[in-house]
Amino acid sequence: MHSLNIFCHEFVVAVSFVACIIGLILLWDGKQQKNDDIEETEQILFRMSFTYWLVYCVAFGIEKIVLPDWESIVMTLRITTALSYFLTFSCIVSLPLHKFAVHRVEE
Repeated sequence: MHSLNIFCHEFVVAVSFVACIIGLILLWDGKQQKNDDIEETEQILFRMSFTYWLVYCVAFGIEKIVLPDWESIVMTLRITTALSYFLTFSCIVSLPLHKFAVHRVEE
């Protein structure tokens, strides 16, 4: 059962890796339209969320591929996955907080 959970997590990370790439492509704005500061901040937070999660997925994948003998590389990858996980979380939490702050200023 434990190996099924690990496989399931690896599958979810692989799918979210592809989703992050698609999300970044959709958010990429080649025209560089003039957005107001509120929209630009939200777009930056979305891009940061996708990018940090992409870093998590890549580090997680490399950690699974790297030989266990390379202790220093594995430890660096684990630190990278933890930091990118928390940065993703902070960006996701910042989105509604930003909307709330903007809504509060407008009132």
